[in-house]
Amino acid sequence: MGSSDRLFRGQRTLHEMIGGGLVADVILWRQRNLTVGILLLMLATWLVFGRCGYTLLSLISSVLLLLVTIIFIWAKSASILNRPAPPLPELHLSEDMVNEAASFVRSHVNTLLSVSQDIAMGKDPKLFFKVAACLWLISVISGLTDLLTLGYTGLLLVLTVPALYEKYEEYVDRHILLIYRKLHQFYVKLDEMRVLTYQQWILEKEKLSSYH
Repeated sequence: MGSSDRLFRGQRTLHEMIGGGLVADVILWRQRNLTVGILLLMLATWLVFGRCGYTLLSLISSVLLLLVTIIFIWAKSASILNRPAPPLPELHLSEDMVNEAASFVRSHVNTLLSVSQDIAMGKDPKLFFKVAACLWLISVISGLTDLLTLGYTGLLLVLTVPALYEKYEEYVDRHILLIYRKLHQFYVKLDEMRVLTYQQWILEKEKLSSYH
């Protein structure tokens, strides 16, 4: 397939265009186990929260209750039967971990606030219209479905559309470019008809003026 038959004519691959690295590997199913795991985890989350009626707080409480009950019974039975106690790791947050997390959050929040200030002060009109369009689109879509279903659908599209495109790139590019060329031809004909109609209108107007 020649460069004229490609949707993206550059030399960069799809893997490079979506950033490369682990994220691109996951999206394009090059880390198949990880991709399937993410899909199954999101599906389980959607089923638990969206279909079974759980909330995040109720799920966490139920899981912690089950975990604490199992450890308690295990520890009591181990002491009675002279068996080893449950191997619990030492649970604590180091000061370095807390500082790194705080620094990460602070950096991203400051970036978001800076961008928000630029938008509010009208320093970047293009960015303002992009953000406004995105927020309007999110508002419309959220009115049609819930956030969890929207998130799962979006993730499903992200993990399927690029991979399918990479697999059938030649076929997709050929048909999309064919449709684009037909639409371009239609637009050219429509523009010619519009110009011809305008010219006829000018001629008729001149004829009427000459009669008077």
